[in-house]
Parts: sequence; structure tokens; C-alpha cells
Amino acid sequence: MNRRDLLKSAAALAAAGMPGAAGFLSSVAQAAEVKPLGQPQAFDFATLKGQARALAAQAWQKPSNVLPKPIAALDWDQWQSIRFKDEHSLWKDQDLNFQARFFHLGFTIRTPVHLYEVVNGQATEIAYDSAMFDYGKSGVKSGSLPKDLGFAGFRLNYRDDFVRDVAAFQGASYFRAVGGDKQYGQSARGLAVDCGMNRPEEFPIFVAYYLERPAKGSNTVTVYGLLDSESVSGAYRFIMTPGDTFVMEIDSALYPRKAIDRVGIAPLTSMFQFGENDHRVANDWRPEIHDTDGLQLWTGSGEWIWRPLVNPPGVRVNSFVDHDPRGFGLMQRDRNFDHYQDDGVFYDKRPSVWVEPKGSWGDGEVMLVEIPTQDETADNIVAFWHPGQAIAPGKEYLYSYRLSWGAANPYKPPLATTQATRTGLGGIIGQPRQYFSRRFAIDFAGGPLAELSRDAKVEAVLSASRGRIEIVSARPLDAIKGWRAMFDLVPDASSEPIDLRLYLRLAGKPLSETWLYQYTPPPVAERRFN
Repeated sequence: MNRRDLLKSAAALAAAGMPGAAGFLSSVAQAAEVKPLGQPQAFDFATLKGQARALAAQAWQKPSNVLPKPIAALDWDQWQSIRFKDEHSLWKDQDLNFQARFFHLGFTIRTPVHLYEVVNGQATEIAYDSAMFDYGKSGVKSGSLPKDLGFAGFRLNYRDDFVRDVAAFQGASYFRAVGGDKQYGQSARGLAVDCGMNRPEEFPIFVAYYLERPAKGSNTVTVYGLLDSESVSGAYRFIMTPGDTFVMEIDSALYPRKAIDRVGIAPLTSMFQFGENDHRVANDWRPEIHDTDGLQLWTGSGEWIWRPLVNPPGVRVNSFVDHDPRGFGLMQRDRNFDHYQDDGVFYDKRPSVWVEPKGSWGDGEVMLVEIPTQDETADNIVAFWHPGQAIAPGKEYLYSYRLSWGAANPYKPPLATTQATRTGLGGIIGQPRQYFSRRFAIDFAGGPLAELSRDAKVEAVLSASRGRIEIVSARPLDAIKGWRAMFDLVPDASSEPIDLRLYLRLAGKPLSETWLYQYTPPPVAERRFN
């Protein structure tokens, strides 16, 4: 599977809102709409874990990705014109708070998944039926498609708006949700394998989903997923509650077929093309283009960290070693429309996603992978937990966590947080520059800052892995009721990345979260300062 094609498709779906999918009605009274496949089978999470364990004990069978010619030939526009007929929605006429609608195969989504409805502990497979779709301008004739074509995934709709979906599961192990702004953005995955390494990444696939019929009046719905790949099988349970913050309670059980060098738990996938801190490829009329602007960490020791994202010239992998992390997430802190000027895909409304581990995750590291991109439809940012314990075949690994999708982190740091990171040419205004330096301006607000007097002796505590730091300052910034830290970095002759670390302090006590940054100096011959 090609990472660029898969991620480009996922990002485009998030931006445009993919129409299409199918559903079925499972009650006997609605037999005209019922297309079950096979007989009901007993089902619960323990059963699914048993299936995953048994699957891992077998040789991996590469799934087929060969589509019928009429579907395989579709481009993006033709594929997205295939419309799901809402009257076929799962749970349509059962007076429930949820409905499910199914996605059609096509474009880069080529591997069919099995879909089941679970009722009273019994799972019945849902049969594909081309009558569930309007093929519109695609040019495809429904009668020309195999009766066992299968589905690409599903979306969930909620009672507050049955027109716009609130969650979608489609493509490999990707899924996404919306918060109160009802805007898709970044995606999550069931699992990442060998992401950011010097060999092709492996993409585990959810080969089956089990949609449990919610109780009448319930605002929570449960979905199960069976995951499989060359290296690992797994069982997942998603307990989902929509709202201003969409909450997913996730339990996962992993059964490796072989040792895995880099396994990514709770992976998040986003896009950062350029922003106020990184203009390397800023050739668009819009001031900023990104789904998220930073990685936020809450370490096991209680430290809050903010790492602004960049669009690097080459693949970059950073690790943040920790023990029992309290949380991490890819966040869209900048929610000012004027900073994006995009009234089509609304980057200012893209949801942040916060990962909150449950139980002890032990030693490991949060890994951040940043990949170069020239295109806003290609996701290029990945963050996940990499356990310190080696993943070995023949064992069971259990991970439980909560995902919160919304405008902000559900946990508010007690200290000031980073509001903006800006960079530019360094030096003293009005004086000729004698050498190259890079200026950094970091704005902080919140926490105790608003209560400080303007003459408070706030200091910027700063360190750099290489180079020389000069012109360091910290001063009040009344416009945001906060403080601005500024400094110049004079790099050495190397073009390797330089790690920066900064926080605000008063009388020996921290006032802000820790700001981390990785700056890559240009080659010496390209360091222009006049």
C-alpha cells in the first residue's frame, strides 16, 4: 500500500466530506430491506479477541485489492459522486439516536471490509447491495457490479443532525470524528507499524467491523473492529459518545505474528503545510494551511510540553521519552479564521485530538514523525506512543485509552500556554548585520501571567543543543494579557537540526509550559543576512 496515496485520500475525504455508503435494516418487520449474509453468530469482545488470536496463529493472507473494472477506473470526482441512499441507513426507522451509512469501494480504497450488526449478543453480516447506492455521474451501472463486492467502511450520524455524519471509519485502520464545530480534520488509526523508518511502512487493515445496535435513547454507540496485517492481528472496541467533545473509549488487544521494530499505539495523523513559524513552502494566498499546529504532551512527571509542527525538508523523527504518560495529542490551537482565510475547508475549525492512556503504559516514548509535503491533501504528520517493551510474537498486548476530539484539550494546564511561534531573520533593527542569525518570538498567555505586574522580573529560561543564543528577552504583551519571549539563534556551520527549549520563570518557579522546537539551519552558502 502506498502511504502517499492512502493519506492523500484520507485528507481529501476529511476536507470534502465523503458522500456515499450503505445500510441495512435488520428487523423482520422490514424484510424488504434485509439482506443478511449467513446466519447470526454469538458475539462479544472476548469472542473477537479469540478470533484475532487465532488469526495471528495462521499465516498472513494478503487481502485482495482488485476491483471490478467499472469501479477501478473511477477518478476522485467520479467516485465521490456515488451517493448513499439515506433510506437504507442502518437503524433508520428504529427511533434510535444513531444511524449508520456505508462507504462504497473505489479510488484508493480498494480492500473490502466485512460489516456486521450486533443485536442481543448475536452478529449478522450485512450483505452488499448496489441498490443501496445512487451511482449518479460516476457512469457505473449498478447491475454490472458483483453481488459480493463488499464495502469500504461506514459513517455514523447522530440525532442532532442526521444529514452530517459525526464519525467515519474508512481505509486501512483509519477513522475520524468531529467535535462541536462539525468539521473533519486529522485522523486516528488502529495501529502504526514501522512508521518513519527507512523502509516502507506497513498499514494494518480493519478487515471487519461489528456495529452494535444502541439502546433506545442512548447517546453512546459501540463498534468493534478486527485488525490484521503481515505483522499483527488485533481486536478493538470503540465506545463513542458525540458532543462538543466527541469521546471515544478504546480498548485494544494486539497479537503479533512476528517481532515489530516500531509499533505505534494510538497513532494520530495530520497535515501541516505551513504556518506562522514555518514558511518553507508558503506559496499560497492563504496565510496558513494546517490541520494542527503542535504536539502537546503531558508527561508522567507532570510537565506540560508544546512542540510546534514544521514541514521539514526531509523526513524527521523526534522521540519524547516518558514513563506512564498522562496524555499527548496533535492540537489545532490557532482557531482564528483571519489566520487562515479559508472559507471552504475551515482550518480554524479542525478538531484537536487528545490521547489519554488508561492504566500503566510503562516506559516508552511519544514519537513525532514529520514528512515533507507540497500538497495540503497529503497528511504528513504522525504522532504515536512507542512502548519501550519489545513487541514479540505469541503474546497478548493490551492497551486502553480515551480519544477526545474537539476544539481544545479536555485538560487545562495550570501554567501559561504557547499562543504563537514566529520566526524570521535575526539581528538588531537599524544596525548592519554582520552574520546570520534566526529570530524566534514565542507568545504565552493564560495561567498566572494575566495577574502579574508589568514590572515583574519574568525571565526566559532557554537552552540550545548547538549554536549560540543572544538577545534574549521577556516582556509583557498586553494584546493577549500575556508575555512574549524573544531570542536570536546563531547556528554553527552544520545544517543538522538544532533543538531549542524554553519556558518562562519568576522567582525560580515556572510560569509556562515548556516550549520545544527543532530548527534546521540552511547550508552556510545559503545563509543570507543582508
